[in-house]
Amino acid sequence: MRIFLAISVFFKLLFSRKFADSVRAIGKTQPKKEVKKVEKPKPAPKPKPTRSDAITLLAALQREARLIDIMKEPLADYTDEQIGGAARDVLRDSAKVLERFFDIQPLSDAEEGATIEPPEDFDPQHYHLIGNVTGDGPMSGSMTHHGWVAQKCEVPKWNGKEKSRNIIAPIEVQV
Repeated sequence: MRIFLAISVFFKLLFSRKFADSVRAIGKTQPKKEVKKVEKPKPAPKPKPTRSDAITLLAALQREARLIDIMKEPLADYTDEQIGGAARDVLRDSAKVLERFFDIQPLSDAEEGATIEPPEDFDPQHYHLIGNVTGDGPMSGSMTHHGWVAQKCEVPKWNGKEKSRNIIAPIEVQV
């Protein structure tokens, strides 16, 4: 059916100026279809590998103080004097790492053995009552430990590869 319509329109266009002008006018008024270029969606950027801050802290303690080495070493083969000598350096260097990352300070300025009285509504994270604890406060007692508080927490950001995120210390190879 359409073929007959196409043939009749063709001949009408050839022989009728008025019909040809009306078809031309229709062609000018119809909006041209825009062909939009379909862009492929850009792949999402790969997320940066993440690492636990605890692993980063362990890595710093191992790198700078050899803490894990001394803790994993079978100590039965060493004298107390040898262990003490090695521990001195490890403890000193571990303290430097903790100071740099956390700025650890005593929670109380009172001297150990001083009598102190925690407030009635004390936070159990701030005070730990030991001994014969009975009844409601206020209570007082002898301070046996001044506690510790971190003044900051600045663990360095890690920027390694995903497969290496749990490595605390690399394999060392003497060449």
